[in-house]
Amino acid sequence: MPTKPETDLIRSLEEVLDLERTALVDGDLDRLNQMAPEKEKLIGAVNDMQVFDSDDLMRLQKKVTRNQALLNSAAEGIRAVAGRMAELRRVRQEFSTYGADGQRSGFSVRGNKKLEKRA
Repeated sequence: MPTKPETDLIRSLEEVLDLERTALVDGDLDRLNQMAPEKEKLIGAVNDMQVFDSDDLMRLQKKVTRNQALLNSAAEGIRAVAGRMAELRRVRQEFSTYGADGQRSGFSVRGNKKLEKRA
């Protein structure tokens, strides 16, 4: 059975993991970044503990696994947005069509985006 300091350490890490989950669900990447040092410190301390078979540690493992899945999903979403933004930039810079032979032809779009009014 874990001692009092070990139990406090586990509870502290659980709180950080719960806050991390909330930040992930809310999409608050700044808060995630701010929590990272504390989380790393607590995980390092838990790794140094000599308790290997504990319900508390199993509960921690489930929370870590849950948060890792959320982190992976967030990263995948960010990559998708970045890809979409790159595609939109490309579309603004080039107009593409396909000819009768099925070959793609690209035409550069002029850089001057101002509308000129003439009297």
